[in-house]
Amino acid sequence: MSEAVKNKKTKKERKGDSFGVLQRVGRAFMLPIALLPIAGLLLGVGASLTNASMLEAYGLTGIMGEGTLLYSIFTVLSSVGSVIFDNLPLLFALGVALGMAQAEKGTATLSAAIAFFVMHKTISALLSISGKFEEGVMQEGTIANVVGIESLQMGVFGGIIVGLGVAFLHNRTYKIKLPNVISFFGGTRFVPIISTTVYILVGVLMFFIWPLVQNGIYALGDLVLKSGYAGTLIYGFIERILIPFGLHHVFYLPFWQTGVGGSAIIEGVRIFGAQNIFFAELASSTTTQFSVSATRFMSGKFPFMIFGLPAAALAMYSCAKDTKKKVAGGLLLSAALTAMLTGITEPIEFTFLFVAPVLYVIHSILAGLSYMLMHALNVGVGMTFSGGLIDFFLFGVLQGNEKTNWIMIPLVGIVYFIIYFFLFRFMIRKLDYVTPGREDDLEETKLYTRADYNEKKASEAAGGDQISAMILDGLGGKDNVVSVDCCATRLRVTVKDIEKVSDATLKASGAAGVIKSGSGVQVIYGPRVSVIKSELEEYMGI
Repeated sequence: MSEAVKNKKTKKERKGDSFGVLQRVGRAFMLPIALLPIAGLLLGVGASLTNASMLEAYGLTGIMGEGTLLYSIFTVLSSVGSVIFDNLPLLFALGVALGMAQAEKGTATLSAAIAFFVMHKTISALLSISGKFEEGVMQEGTIANVVGIESLQMGVFGGIIVGLGVAFLHNRTYKIKLPNVISFFGGTRFVPIISTTVYILVGVLMFFIWPLVQNGIYALGDLVLKSGYAGTLIYGFIERILIPFGLHHVFYLPFWQTGVGGSAIIEGVRIFGAQNIFFAELASSTTTQFSVSATRFMSGKFPFMIFGLPAAALAMYSCAKDTKKKVAGGLLLSAALTAMLTGITEPIEFTFLFVAPVLYVIHSILAGLSYMLMHALNVGVGMTFSGGLIDFFLFGVLQGNEKTNWIMIPLVGIVYFIIYFFLFRFMIRKLDYVTPGREDDLEETKLYTRADYNEKKASEAAGGDQISAMILDGLGGKDNVVSVDCCATRLRVTVKDIEKVSDATLKASGAAGVIKSGSGVQVIYGPRVSVIKSELEEYMGI
């Protein structure tokens, strides 16, 4: 094999590894992000029902005003919701470490908490020693109170730096064996020790480089904000188009939680990140109108989630065969209601992504336009996690039209309903897309999931890869494979049923030998095994 081919394959492997890491990071982000709906619900209800202006507008001051039992209850709810948003950096550190740890996840999570405190206390000590706490020395907004520690304003980036770093250290050291004299500190006990040591150094490093990073983040945020409606459209398009790859969380999180999404001074405190700004305004009694420069990164979801995608489901139902309308209708109605109420759109989106990728591109363009329209129409409705009716009512209707201009969402939404319905129905019929209810009579009517899409993508990418297909067949099929790895010369596979493994088929794929032990199979291919492993994983959609 030529050196050029070797280098090409190496680059391909690196690209696959990087993509896989990003996917795992995106999944790890989901754990702390999953806290946002309940936190937003508590804060939204609590802050709204203790707001003096709102109580006066609806004539509720007598029964829910300050000093009443209901006022006390809603104040508690607001405080509980606020504490989650106030401590998101720590929650991200814990959640990302938990999600990225391969095993012994409790140890990784505890180590992340220790590392988080150590890093910020190190930064705080250096700020004190250098005299940078003195007024006027540091740029406004660069220092913040982080879980009681005066440190640099790192936001969720600080938590992510800790979570990813501790997970890296944990996965490589939780089985470490030390000399007998200090063997007590080996294994999982070593993880918090090495994390503490490393994050003292990270704290020192952050003290010097984070102010430069902050300036870069602020500059990027200014560029995004100055890009106007075009920037909002591009943001919305990219956020949707990344959904199939599972990377959308990695994309939108900096806009929601860091200075990339802008900053604002609320009750004397500078707040960074679009979502943080919205919820700080929500909790403030002085807010008269929500900042559209912040909600531009959120409000665009409501028209296509509440109106557009249900219309797409109706279009698919209208195109179904008469004999399958009942089954297709039940599935599509359930998916449409889920999208409308909660903003969980995967059942609909992955269905037409699977059968008609062109429709998904059109959907992404319409999503981008929705963001732009909400920005242009000064809609100030924020959200916790997604743009369903629950968030629309809590953070739009309940806050009043003067503060949010929420009325534009249903007005634009009706137009979106019409566009989605007629455009999708036309394309389904014109191009004969096999949407639910249009399958052959013997085929099952179903909605598709991310797993179905990934399997299809892997199969297409393999392009008739005979070797990978033969190996998978020899291992007893995809359902029989638990894990795939390799060493220098051997493909190492864990299977569910060793009896399903065919030595003859594996040898026919080019293996020099097959070794079985328990549920483990070692297939000897020689030095080219790393390429074989990568191609097999790609073929399997791993």
